[in-house]
Amino acid sequence: MFSKKYAILILSLIAAISYQPVKAMQLSEEESQRDTIDRSLFIKGNSTPTLLSNQFVLTEGPAVGIDGTIYFNDVADNKTYKYTSAGKLSLFKMNSGNLSGMYMDHSGSLIACSGTSHRLLKIDAKGEVSIILDINDFQPLNGPNDLWINRKGDIYFTDPYYPPADGTIQEIGSDTSTQRVLLLKNGMAKKVAVVDGTLIKPNGIVGTPDGKFLYVADIKADKTYQYNINSDGTLSNKRIFYNKGSDGMTLDERGNLYLTGEEITVVNPKGIKIASIHTPSKKITNLCFGGKESNMLLITAKKEVYLLKMNVTGIEK
Repeated sequence: MFSKKYAILILSLIAAISYQPVKAMQLSEEESQRDTIDRSLFIKGNSTPTLLSNQFVLTEGPAVGIDGTIYFNDVADNKTYKYTSAGKLSLFKMNSGNLSGMYMDHSGSLIACSGTSHRLLKIDAKGEVSIILDINDFQPLNGPNDLWINRKGDIYFTDPYYPPADGTIQEIGSDTSTQRVLLLKNGMAKKVAVVDGTLIKPNGIVGTPDGKFLYVADIKADKTYQYNINSDGTLSNKRIFYNKGSDGMTLDERGNLYLTGEEITVVNPKGIKIASIHTPSKKITNLCFGGKESNMLLITAKKEVYLLKMNVTGIEK
């Protein structure tokens, strides 16, 4: 008969032999990022935008003025609208040039990309249009798509090639296999420099308020890059910032980058996703902060435009 001492020893050995550690379950991307979601971006945790209007065909390119008014384009309908800080939506300009990306310059004029006419345009407060850069002022432009203006007044813009929507082949004289990020320096009278010609299809672009960093989305490669901006305006130290492309993009006061697509992806300055914003539309094209307090996020999504009041402010105003 076994003693109590031996019985305990045998039971311990059996337990040790039968024990097998449980393999840790691999967390999904959403689960692994659960602890990094920053609810403080949103007022009372609300991240659901409200519909402003669905009267459009294809909305794009919002830009904010000094007074908080947000301007945006209906590319397909060739119109530009404005949404004031008082909450009024109205038509700003008919036949504006099938514009996409826009940015307000220091004089209060909209600088706009016209991909169909292969130009950079200026629209003043009265709606008068003038040409900044024409198709043949530089190597023939593919089709300016989005832009950012630094404090010096230098214009950085993307120049991808999108074939005409009607399927026709448009002869523009440009080598459309080279789709570039270009720089038009303030006061340089149409002297354009290629600051990156290695991207597949550059699209969204934005820089930091201090002028130190530039973000450019390669929508075809599905990546967003960060660059250092050198003192002469050239770019260096290109690196992948986040593995997602984007049509339009913006920054908030904390340095968080907002990328568009099926949802809005918010990425902090370390390149970590910290929030998502969803709309009923699965094609979000662009976005911009505006309003009296610069905390109203206007979201363009094809035929719809949405609004979301945020707990952070934008950098453009």
